[in-house]
Amino acid sequence: MTDHNLSGALHSGGQAFLDLHVPGRPLLIPNPWDAGSAKVLASLGFRALATTSGGHAATLGRLDGEVTREEALAHAAQIVAAVDVPVSADLESGFGADPAAVAETMRAAAATGLAGCSIEDYSGDPDTGLYDIAQAADRVRAAAEAAGGMVLTARAENFFRHRDADLGDAIARLQAYQEAGADVLYAPGLSDPGDVARLIAAVDRPVNVLAYPGLGSVGDLAAAGAARISVGGAFAYVALGALVQVGRELLDEGSFEYLDRVGDGRRQAQTAFSPGGADRR
Repeated sequence: MTDHNLSGALHSGGQAFLDLHVPGRPLLIPNPWDAGSAKVLASLGFRALATTSGGHAATLGRLDGEVTREEALAHAAQIVAAVDVPVSADLESGFGADPAAVAETMRAAAATGLAGCSIEDYSGDPDTGLYDIAQAADRVRAAAEAAGGMVLTARAENFFRHRDADLGDAIARLQAYQEAGADVLYAPGLSDPGDVARLIAAVDRPVNVLAYPGLGSVGDLAAAGAARISVGGAFAYVALGALVQVGRELLDEGSFEYLDRVGDGRRQAQTAFSPGGADRR
C-alpha cells in the first residue's frame, strides 16, 4: 500500500498498522473502552485496536462528544501503554473548528505512541452539522501534515448524522479527503451492502466499514472490498447491557444466577492481565 501521508513517511508503527489494511482481507479492529478491555481484546488475538469516543465517554458517565481533548489523549495513551498491538484513536472532530486546532491535536496525539487516529467532519453542533467539503478537506490536510507518522483516517459523518444522507455527497467528501492526504477513509453508518461496494469502488484508499445492521457478515464486507472493519462503541454498550441484565436480575428477582456466567470473564482476565498474557492466547 502506498503511503499518502503528507507529513512524509509513516513511522514504523504507522506503516505496520497500514500494512494490515488489505482490501478483501479486512483487518478486524475492535474498540476497547479502557485498559482492561484493551488487554482482553489483545489477548484474544486481535491484531490492532481503536479507541471509541462513545465507549470512553461512558466510562466517565458522559455521552459521546462530551470528552475534552486532554481526556481523549490521556485515554489513548493508556490504551497504547496497555497493549503491544497498534492502536488508533478516535479524535472526533479534532477538538477545534479551524485547521490549526486540528493540527495541534494531531501533534499531541503523535506524542502518545499511537499508530493512527481518525478525524471526522461533524462540527459537533447539530445546527451547523457537517463542515462544508472545502473546510473539511482543509482540516484533513492540516491533520495529515501534522500526523507525525501516524495513519490518518478521515471520516465522512453523513450517515451517522442523517439516515437519509446522500451517498454521492459522502463519496465526494471522501474523495476530497484522500486528495488532502488521508491514508484510510471511513463513512460510518452505512447500512446497505451495495452502498458500501459503491463507495469502495469510488476511492483509492483503504476503506474502514463500521459493523452495522443490514451489512451481513465479515465475509460479505470482505467481498465488497473492505480493508478494515470496526465496531465503534458497540462492544462497550454490549458490556453495559450485560451489566444492566445482571443488575436487574439481582435487584428485581433476588437471584444469583449471574454467578454461573462469571467463569469465562475471570479466566480471560487472568490470561490478559498476567505478564505476557496476550502472548499465551
